[in-house]
Amino acid sequence: MEEFVTYVLYSEKFDKIYIGYTSSLIQRFYSHNIYSKKGYTTRFRPWMVILVEFHSTKFEAMRREKFLKSGQGRLWIKSQVLSYYE
Repeated sequence: MEEFVTYVLYSEKFDKIYIGYTSSLIQRFYSHNIYSKKGYTTRFRPWMVILVEFHSTKFEAMRREKFLKSGQGRLWIKSQVLSYYE
């Protein structure tokens, strides 16, 4: 059975967060940090993974990603997750 994850990356150097979902976290992380030659995440390297949530369906992962990208979700990330990195 395929597993999906919602993840949050943090660029300490630029104080930026990136939120996404995937079925292959390690490969996706390398894509953000090494392999990609263009796109949003290439400008703010290096990234570190600060949150990973596991889901049994793609729909659940997408729904959680959508919430985390909302204003309320970003506030939750800053207060509950980023507070450990400050």
